[in-house]
Amino acid sequence: MSPAGRSGALPTSIPTWVGDRRSRTVTVFRRTVAPLALIISTPPAVIALWIDITYLGGSLRRLATAEGVAAVRQHFPRPTAFAVAAVTIFVLFEAALLVLLPARQHEGPLTPSGVRPRYRLNGLPAWLVTHATFFAAAGLGWFPPSVLYDHFGDLVVTLCLFALAFCVLLYVKGRFAPSTPDAGSSGNPIMDFFWGLELHPTVLGLNLKQLVNCRVGMMGWSLTVLSFAARQYEDLGRVSASMAVCVTLQIVYILKFFHWERGYFASLDITHDRFGYYLCWGVTVWVPAFYTTAAQYLVKHPVGLRPAVAAALLVLGLAAIAVNYETDAQRQRVRETGGAALVWRRPARLIRAEYRTGDGVAHQSLLLVSGWWGLARHFHYVPEFIVALSWSLAAGFGSIVPYLYPIFLAVLLVDRAGRDDLRCATKYGRFWEEYRNAVRWRIVPFVY
Repeated sequence: MSPAGRSGALPTSIPTWVGDRRSRTVTVFRRTVAPLALIISTPPAVIALWIDITYLGGSLRRLATAEGVAAVRQHFPRPTAFAVAAVTIFVLFEAALLVLLPARQHEGPLTPSGVRPRYRLNGLPAWLVTHATFFAAAGLGWFPPSVLYDHFGDLVVTLCLFALAFCVLLYVKGRFAPSTPDAGSSGNPIMDFFWGLELHPTVLGLNLKQLVNCRVGMMGWSLTVLSFAARQYEDLGRVSASMAVCVTLQIVYILKFFHWERGYFASLDITHDRFGYYLCWGVTVWVPAFYTTAAQYLVKHPVGLRPAVAAALLVLGLAAIAVNYETDAQRQRVRETGGAALVWRRPARLIRAEYRTGDGVAHQSLLLVSGWWGLARHFHYVPEFIVALSWSLAAGFGSIVPYLYPIFLAVLLVDRAGRDDLRCATKYGRFWEEYRNAVRWRIVPFVY
């Protein structure tokens, strides 16, 4: 997600300490209470959601009753040898593809300390090899293509434990062996574990953010929804129109992400958010377990969409993906050409913002104020929400569960927009104020 172009990070922010009582209360809440609450609540939440969809018909009301409590006790999953082996093999396989497949080298934006991280761009070939390998193995009879649905509970609880252990290792590494100068402690161990200590941790030259965010989280999301569709085919002898729309939009969205992968490395997830529970657990568990709820619900609750409705949802979702891609592509073209690009067939209108990195060196960023970026400072969040709503609408209105992801996404994107505005105001100063005057709306033109 994001993500995701965004990852599966959980919504939070780190406000600036300004000294007054109200700000101190907000800071304590956001730096200690909220992170601790999320660390404690999110693992059981994704497991309870799987139980609800699988055994309670996707009824959150039933989950909150004695029947739901009994279902949780009875069906609470445990790690299995299969799940541990599957997770381990998958992570190692994706790491090998990242290192071994031919790739273009890409340098990301400068970090606050003046470091420029490097990435390997081979996301689309990795997607093709991953999926070809999965379905070839299924064709050879090693496992059914529905295997991820069949073992989803075991996989989710195993991923939870795997990600938690990995977050502990990241915390220890950040304390004693940081990869770059862009690391440090806030003085609050809870916040340090949640937010992370390192901006760009690496191991043996492997960028952990790229591996976990892009290859484990996003690739796992793609395989999961396809496995869900395969299970419905095994049960019904066909894939319903609702499932086809839901899964098609998600796969196209994920393919767009890998095609745009280099642009993701300039996003808030990569350039600002450190790598702790917030991102690591989020993309490892939250993305494949929560982003896929609409498809998971549809396995046992197919909706008989009329052809015209299915086509309309598909067109709406694909159009939203196209607009989302073009919005990001406009900014990327402007950056790569130093501002000498056309936007909507006209020369790009820019604000050349100056800033300094931690080493005291002055740099310049180009703030685009035309095209889609002239409508709102985060207009690309609008089509991202629309595509998520489109694949959720394919699941009908029998349950709120398929709509949990769009609801979550709306909260996440509003939070991200606010955090990004605070970060940019600190980074660019008067130039960001000039940009805000030129582009008044934060996300939705004329509304917000």
